[in-house]
Amino acid sequence: MLQGVAPLDHLGVIRAEGEDAAKFLHGQLTHDFALLDLAHARLCAFLSAKGRMQASFIGFKRSPTEVWLVCQRDLLAATLKRLSMFVLRAKVRLSDASAELRIAGLAGDAINSIAGSAQPMWLKADFGSASVVHLPPAAGQPRALWVAPAAEALPAGAPLDPALWAWGEVHSGVATLSAPLVDAFVPQMLNYESVDGVSFKKGCYPGQEVVARSQFRGAIKRRAYIAHADAPLNVGAEVFSPQDAEQACGTVVQTAAAPGGGWDAIVSLQIVAAEAGDLHAGAPDGPALTLGTLPYPLRDDL
Repeated sequence: MLQGVAPLDHLGVIRAEGEDAAKFLHGQLTHDFALLDLAHARLCAFLSAKGRMQASFIGFKRSPTEVWLVCQRDLLAATLKRLSMFVLRAKVRLSDASAELRIAGLAGDAINSIAGSAQPMWLKADFGSASVVHLPPAAGQPRALWVAPAAEALPAGAPLDPALWAWGEVHSGVATLSAPLVDAFVPQMLNYESVDGVSFKKGCYPGQEVVARSQFRGAIKRRAYIAHADAPLNVGAEVFSPQDAEQACGTVVQTAAAPGGGWDAIVSLQIVAAEAGDLHAGAPDGPALTLGTLPYPLRDDL
């Protein structure tokens, strides 16, 4: 069962400090940071000018002038460098705060030891020097992200294997971008508009025109799905359908060993291929993929 406290050493933090911190990020990321308060967090992405995801974040304010962006460590240095190119005259300082902080995942009753109870996703609260962000549930269990100074002890709770946490991440249906997949997706290919990772009411940001056109002109041809295979799955592996054995119809985005055997994954697929079925990872005759059910509806009321 998905219960306990898991250290998440694969994640790091970009810190944005200064009176323009939120304003600067508002102009760079897919979600609204101008209206972000101290009680909420944002799922968001940093895009290229062509609307392709360069990184994904869970962002929140530690104070009115300080924002923390949690992301994959393997993307952090390159993302920090690219974001810094756009600072110009903005009163904001960007830095890698990963060495100063530790991050853990809380699942099930472990949330209660610090936060009192589970809360709706993307709510955030501070407990002294620690911050807790409530995440989408997985496998029927509430989950939260805990971020605190490196010297602070982990919250009380049974140890949770990070591999089991990774399986819960897959089953939440909310993908986290990693290095093999930079420049591969517009946000809707990972269902970000359906899990509150994109604001269509905010102003411009890099790639915004592509994202809006994809959404409102019916140009979304790929979606994210949860899949299972009996053999190991690798992030970045192509997915094939016998409808066209020469051309891949999708990509493996995030993987984890399944507690009951085999491997589970988030895969981004052409919608027509997903509907047709008979999917294989890595090669046309590779491991068969069985699609499961997303834990949230795809939104069309934007």
